[in-house]
Amino acid sequence: MLLSDNWTDYTLIDASDGEKLEKWGDYYLVRPDPQAIWSKRSEKTLWNKAHARYNRSKAGGGWWDYNQKLPDSWQIKYRDLTFNVKPMGFKHTGIFPEQAANWDFIIEKITQANRPVKVLNLFAYTGGATVASAFAGASVVHVDAAKGMVAWAKENAASSGLSDAPIRYIVDDCVKFVEREKRRGNKYDVILMDPPTYGRGPKGELWRFEDELFGLVTKCVEILSDNPVLFIVNSYTTGISHTVVSNVLSYLIKDKFGGEIQSDELGLKMTSNGLALPCGYTTRWFEK
Repeated sequence: MLLSDNWTDYTLIDASDGEKLEKWGDYYLVRPDPQAIWSKRSEKTLWNKAHARYNRSKAGGGWWDYNQKLPDSWQIKYRDLTFNVKPMGFKHTGIFPEQAANWDFIIEKITQANRPVKVLNLFAYTGGATVASAFAGASVVHVDAAKGMVAWAKENAASSGLSDAPIRYIVDDCVKFVEREKRRGNKYDVILMDPPTYGRGPKGELWRFEDELFGLVTKCVEILSDNPVLFIVNSYTTGISHTVVSNVLSYLIKDKFGGEIQSDELGLKMTSNGLALPCGYTTRWFEK
């Protein structure tokens, strides 16, 4: 498991009974987590005094219960990066802290390339990987179908001192954008993607991870540069093993460019007991 254990402003304190207790800066939140199937809860005082708890609705979605007033947004730092936290209507905060392991890897690989690097970040959400790539000195194209998430990514870049970094923000369907980039002859040294299990583009385009991933990676290989640096696929899709994604990258990228593939769970350690909570997985192809 790849652990994101270098946080200072975020802590996974405990998890139990389908929930997790986290500290985001100065604030404690309780959120659902289906991986926490055990019933053994530590730090009971903190559980009871959490600032807010997200409750799922049987009809879908859910709501926050607030024990104490929270600001609409606040900031946390990871290394030299700063992110804006905002509790959202569907349990999220705008940050997946387990992705910090990937941010470290992205920064390392772009820096080691020792040359100008172009990055395409697909399903880019609020821009964690975009900010990490720009921080490492790369030029980035950030693509997401949700206008609000793209605006949030701009805020994160600005908060990290990267307002003037070479980042293009694009609201678009990711598959159609890749197809247009092929026609335009644009190439990228790094491609990153965090595709949803299920989703729709801005014009209702349907996406299912298991049906669309192979085709999308096939299209992305056609816009890789002759000397690519890195290709990452993240997934939170249950029922599809990270070995499956590893096989896809092996067939489509490793067979063409050589290099190496690393595929593993992402996780966070609970400070209450030192155990790790799995948080999806990542599959990385990278040049040797």
